Amino acid sequence: MDLILWRHADAVDGEPDLSRELTPKGHQQAKKMAEWLKQRIPNSTRILVSPAARAQQTAAALQRKYQTINALSPNADAMTLLLTAGWPDGGSTVLLIGHQPSLGQAAMLLLSGQEAELSIKKGGIIWISNRVRKATQQQHILRAALSSEMI
Repeated sequence: MDLILWRHADAVDGEPDLSRELTPKGHQQAKKMAEWLKQRIPNSTRILVSPAARAQQTAAALQRKYQTINALSPNADAMTLLLTAGWPDGGSTVLLIGHQPSLGQAAMLLLSGQEAELSIKKGGIIWISNRVRKATQQQHILRAALSSEMI
């Protein structure tokens, strides 16, 4: 399984939190990352998105069907994200579009086995694959860690 954790792009400050929209910079970040992802993810990718406006707008840049999942809201925890994705057996590729700190925490849990902080830049992704070696040995592979500025 491939799991892509995509942090929403730059958003305006304010309240209510779920209504915060992308800034012009955020729209550019989302567009750049979406173009990069479109060239690499399969058409069968399940795309699961936080209900927050900024995450919805980030997802819209990809121009693919997606599902809004309340469990990916800003205050979600790392384990909820992984369970929602169905890790490690949730299909070939799952793309979660959500928030810090939960996306970074989920990445660290998979990569280090520990609950720790990892900051993902706004509009950035972490792409992790799972494979099984020797019939029982699970391995997590970091395929990409990328910010829109690097594209």
